[in-house]
Amino acid sequence: MNEIERRRTFAIISHPDAGKTTLTEKLLLFGGQIQVAGAVKSNKIKKTATSDWMEIEKQRGISVTTSVMEFDYNDYKVNILDTPGHQDFAEDTFRTLTAVDSAIIVVDSAKGVETQTRKLMTVCRMRKTPVIIFINKMDREGKDPFDLLDELENELQIKVRPLSWPINQGQRFKGVYNIYEEKLDLFTPDKQKVTEKVAVDINSDELEAHVGEDDADKLRMDLELVDGVYPEFDVNTYLNAEVAPVFFGSALNNFGVKELLDCFVKIAPSPRPTKAEERMILPEEPKFSGFIFKITANIDPNHRSCIAFCKVCSGKFVRNAPYLHIRQNKTLRFSSPTQFMAQKKSTIDEAYPGDIVGLPDSGIFKIGDTLTEGEKIHFRGLPSFSPEMFKYIENADPMKTKQLQKGIEQLMDEGVAQLFVNQFNGRKIIGTVGQLQFEVIQYRLENEYNAKCRWEPLSLYKACWIESDDPAQLEAFKKRKFQFMAKDREGRDVFLADSNYVLQMAQNDFEHIKFHFTSEF
Repeated sequence: MNEIERRRTFAIISHPDAGKTTLTEKLLLFGGQIQVAGAVKSNKIKKTATSDWMEIEKQRGISVTTSVMEFDYNDYKVNILDTPGHQDFAEDTFRTLTAVDSAIIVVDSAKGVETQTRKLMTVCRMRKTPVIIFINKMDREGKDPFDLLDELENELQIKVRPLSWPINQGQRFKGVYNIYEEKLDLFTPDKQKVTEKVAVDINSDELEAHVGEDDADKLRMDLELVDGVYPEFDVNTYLNAEVAPVFFGSALNNFGVKELLDCFVKIAPSPRPTKAEERMILPEEPKFSGFIFKITANIDPNHRSCIAFCKVCSGKFVRNAPYLHIRQNKTLRFSSPTQFMAQKKSTIDEAYPGDIVGLPDSGIFKIGDTLTEGEKIHFRGLPSFSPEMFKYIENADPMKTKQLQKGIEQLMDEGVAQLFVNQFNGRKIIGTVGQLQFEVIQYRLENEYNAKCRWEPLSLYKACWIESDDPAQLEAFKKRKFQFMAKDREGRDVFLADSNYVLQMAQNDFEHIKFHFTSEF
């Protein structure tokens, strides 16, 4: 129970460029995992961010895949998942949200709430995941703090309660007042170091000495207003996902990050029960269970190995113990389970609920697989969406056919894109949620698998999985739509509709056929 209580597993989510990866770097700095914080964009110290380890991430300054990092802080064990913000990788982020107990949403103070943030918040609301909001970039000119809070309430449909308050912003930014601990945090902008906080009585003259008369008066008025408008902070409303605590700061300059971390480890939930199809799984149950929520190919470019990320839901994971792989009904032992610090990994002997364990994968896992000590249970809720963009993938170098095949297979295992084979001409079609994914696949095939591919245009509207209780009608449908039928990797029938009109006509003409838009049915 002690081990479960001290675990904190959370994801950092937001719109691209709000500062997730920079915030992750600073949290690692406080956790003592890194001595110098790297930067996302290439800078003078030429050290890139720890969580952006893929070559393409370093070049473009964006996160492409979710990184897992863990560190100890005070008496807590913190597991951070830094997710990509770009909407083309939203699927990766949605899946990550099924494996965490809470989330931190990063909002840019100048831009406010953006589209991607809204979508991610909808997922958190559906799953009742508690969220903390960090308003970043206060050292730049932005919106008024009260306007930002109103915008958060309207756009994200959740009540908010500030637990820190900024003293001015932009050029005149002097620091934050920590409402949760009632201390003043004065900072000198420094990207590498952390400065101490000052305990100040808000009503004494000390305040003027630190921030000047005008700012002191404004801070007192603001705080009175905050107490008047927003109810007292109550931890239970946060844990029930009704209220989101708000912190202000600047991740790049270390303002307000420590306050966020100190408050977070105290109030955030420890691992919670997980819903399986058969029953609720409690973390304190004696027997181990867990599910695979992500697969990454080529964490180490020298070994073409895949790693499956397993979230421990209950019991204790022990190295070399026999576990049942439910889908294949096989018993497996893992001799080298690992824990992560982005790309670096170390072997572990045991893991507790809330931990993320890396298991070496030789093609035996799929996303959503369940491992247990023998009980037959299935964890649900790992969606894979119907793709919206399609291209034919062709081999550009006939000498490298084998490498291309292996590359496509391993990258599809990651669940980032989907592969269909057209029944009419036998060509391979890749379907993704966004344009950027095609570039990433091409780049990774070339750099990690030494295989060249080229894309050929294909105009399709949607891919949908079909099934029917009426075999005769299914056959008739497949005959009539022969040119537009494909199979996915599981060998299931997929109908490739080339326009919305065609899809609606098909649905009207064939009443006994069910059309599915997610692969979970």
